[in-house]
Amino acid sequence: MVTILETERLPILLWLDDLTGDALQQAKNLANLPDAFHHIAVMPDAHFGYGMPIGGVLATTDHVIPNGVGVDIGCGVAAVKTSVSSLSPETLKAIMQDIRKMIPLGFKHHKRKQPHDKMPDHSARTAVNLEIVEREYEKARTQVGTLGGGNHFIEIQRGSDGSIWYMIHSGSRNLGYQVADHYNKIATQLNKKKQRPLPSSWQLAGLELETQLAQQYLEEMEYCLAFADQNRLQMSACVHEAFANHIPEGFTAEEPITIAHNYAARETHFDTEVIVHRKGATRARTGEHGIIPGSQGSSSYIVRGKGNPESFCSCSHGAGRRLGRKQARKSLDLQLERKKLEEKGIIHSIRGKSDLDEAAGAYKNIELVIRQQQDLVEVEEQLEPLAVIKG
Repeated sequence: MVTILETERLPILLWLDDLTGDALQQAKNLANLPDAFHHIAVMPDAHFGYGMPIGGVLATTDHVIPNGVGVDIGCGVAAVKTSVSSLSPETLKAIMQDIRKMIPLGFKHHKRKQPHDKMPDHSARTAVNLEIVEREYEKARTQVGTLGGGNHFIEIQRGSDGSIWYMIHSGSRNLGYQVADHYNKIATQLNKKKQRPLPSSWQLAGLELETQLAQQYLEEMEYCLAFADQNRLQMSACVHEAFANHIPEGFTAEEPITIAHNYAARETHFDTEVIVHRKGATRARTGEHGIIPGSQGSSSYIVRGKGNPESFCSCSHGAGRRLGRKQARKSLDLQLERKKLEEKGIIHSIRGKSDLDEAAGAYKNIELVIRQQQDLVEVEEQLEPLAVIKG
């Protein structure tokens, strides 16, 4: 059920009842942006972010806002259904070992640059100068097909359909960060020069759409989206190989379902062309596939969108954080978090207290998050974790 706040310039539509503190103030800041359009939508997994709450959806008419996309441009999820219906513990562990050997995790990159055909083609993008992509391209060749850290993961799962699935959550690595940081700094500088600048504390400086700078940002953002998608597909190929190494014959897998949840796009809503910023939100047009992962101790979901205009055809991107990283490390009980996972038989990645920021207890209840958006999506598959790799 949607809660509507009408205290600001635009209404704020909330698909949750526990948005408070700084995250709520960020939603109010969005609602008071001069060119924010129609209303602000806040998904049930929402929590505090930089400038804009993660789980927020913002439509604008005249500006694109780099912090409305975030630093991990194109971050998203790929999910793959395999032909396998069961895995022995020994086979599962062997597959995980192979994945760790083939895919660099955390801050690690490939030691050698990957071939150009593993990268999205940037030569065809001639409308504007891709300054940051050009600058970072050679470094990015060592990053494509790598997981990264934080909440990025590779997970092997058992589906409600009886099949084994695997899921990969990752983004555009340092390339996306460099693009986001560059254009956010420019937007911030331009904002300070305005007669009526936005408060700098809002961290919502934008680039005017009619300017060359905005077009450059959008083109570079699109390249980062393509890079993030290619990144997930390269890792998916490695996971496929790891499965095939340990399943004697007949192993196949379907084409990946792959989605992004950090980007801005030109769309038409309420008969108006706007820029929709989804920061930690998944597009959910009518019949469109989406992926909503849980924590490493809870279910993930394959969903289909219902095209609800009130959410700008969006849904949540995951369970959403319940605790900040420092708070999780300080307050969660290591032995209890490990016990919860081990009782479910999950091969997990909680080794020490430094890993508690990615423990199941740091995240919201995914079942509640799914129930809160029944008007946005319908569930097709429920996937239970068997083994998890974190960066």
